[in-house]
Amino acid sequence: MAKKPEHANEQWTKSQEEELEKLVKKNTPTGLIANGLGRSKAAVQSKASDMGVSLKPTNQSPDKRRKKK
Repeated sequence: MAKKPEHANEQWTKSQEEELEKLVKKNTPTGLIANGLGRSKAAVQSKASDMGVSLKPTNQSPDKRRKKK
């Protein structure tokens, strides 16, 4: 059975919310954010959505988004 994250079922603190925003601005992958905050990926995704923060990477090259012929 999988181990529960350290802060599972706990309220988010202001410092955790600030850390989430800081890590998102650095384009940190969701899994690493979750691990660092002791939360599940789903919890991080949910909280980011509640805060209006996008977890999508902002540094993608336009060439990688084009469809190949």
